[in-house]
Amino acid sequence: MKIKQLDIAGFRSLKNVSWQPGDLNVVIGPNGSGKSNLLRALELLSASTQGSLSKHILSAGGMGAILWDGRASSIWINLKLANPTFDYELNLARLGSTSGYSIEGESLFDSNQTSQFTNRTSTSTRSNETWLSTELSFSNLFPEDSEELLDLIKLKGITTYHDLDVSKKSQIRQPSVARNERFVEADGQNLIPVLHTLYTENRDFEWNIDAAMRAAFGSDYEKLVFTPDAGDQRVQMKVRWRSLQRAQSTADLSDGTLRFLLLMTILSAPDPPMLIAIDEPETGLHPSMFPIIAEYAVEASSRTQVVFTTHSPQFLDAFTDIKPTTTVARWENGETFLHTLKGEQLNYWLAEYSLGTLFHDGDLEAIA
Repeated sequence: MKIKQLDIAGFRSLKNVSWQPGDLNVVIGPNGSGKSNLLRALELLSASTQGSLSKHILSAGGMGAILWDGRASSIWINLKLANPTFDYELNLARLGSTSGYSIEGESLFDSNQTSQFTNRTSTSTRSNETWLSTELSFSNLFPEDSEELLDLIKLKGITTYHDLDVSKKSQIRQPSVARNERFVEADGQNLIPVLHTLYTENRDFEWNIDAAMRAAFGSDYEKLVFTPDAGDQRVQMKVRWRSLQRAQSTADLSDGTLRFLLLMTILSAPDPPMLIAIDEPETGLHPSMFPIIAEYAVEASSRTQVVFTTHSPQFLDAFTDIKPTTTVARWENGETFLHTLKGEQLNYWLAEYSLGTLFHDGDLEAIA
C-alpha cells in the first residue's frame, strides 16, 4: 500500500496543499518554509488510525494550536491510496473557541467510488476517534472486502522521525532489555533492541549495517558486538574498531556516529512500515555520509515509501543515479506552498546543473 496523493487544508501552515509522492521523496525548503508540517500531517493521520487522535491533538496543544493561523475552523485531509486503491477523507472541526474538536465527516471509498465502506457525519456518532480505528479490525463487518480493508491498518505504521535524541543522557546510549524488536520507533530510543534482534538474526541486515559503517568510517570499523549487562537481562551494544583493544560502547560514541547508525538501521529494516519520513537527516553528519544515506534510501524505497525533508543542497545532490521525487516548500503570506518538480523542463536543467545547485541559486521554484 502506498500514498498516491495527500490533500490537506487548514492544518498548521498547510492552508491548502496537494502532494503527490513517489516511492522516494525529498521535500526541500529553507528553515521556516513549513516542510516539517507535511510530516506532522502524516503523524496526525497515523494517530487517527490508532485510536489516539484525541491524545495526539491534546499533546500538540489542542485544536486551536494546529489550525492554520488559529483562524481556520476545521482540518480537512483527503488521502488517495494505491495497491489496494482507496480514498479516505477526514474532516475535524474545532468546537467554538475551545481546544476540543469533533469529527464532522469521515468517508472511505474504493477509488472508483463504486463501493462505500463508511460515510460518517457528526450526527452519526459522538466519538472523538475515527471509524478507521474503531471498526476496521472487525473483518466480519465487511467479509467480501475484509482483506483489503484490513490492509489499511498499515496506515498505523506511518513512522516519522523528528529531533532524534542522541545526547549523553538519552536512553539510546544506555544498556537495554533484550526484547525482540524489528523496527525503530519514532523517538529512536529502542535502537539497541532492534539492532540486537536484526544484527544477530538476519545475515543480510548484518551485512548492510557493516557495509554502511565501513563506507563511512573505513577499514578501521570491524563489527558491532552485544554483551550482557552485569546482573540483569539488559544488553550493551559496542562498536569494535581494529585500532582499539577495547570495544567502544554507545555511551562513548560521537553524536554523529550514533545518528548515522540510527539512520542506517531505519533504512535497512527488512520489514518496514508502509512509509518512513525523516526530518532533516543531515543534522549532525559530515557531508561525506550523505551519498551512503542516499544509496540506502534508494534501496529502502523498493520496500516502502521514503520521505526526507531537508534544507541542504548537498544532501539533495547525494542522489546521483536515481533522482527522488523532489518537492519544494515555499512560505508566502502566512502559508506553505508545495511544488513538485517534474517534466521535460526539469530534465533540461538537470542536464547542466544538479538539484542542489538549482536550489542554492533559487531556481527550483521557477522550474516547479
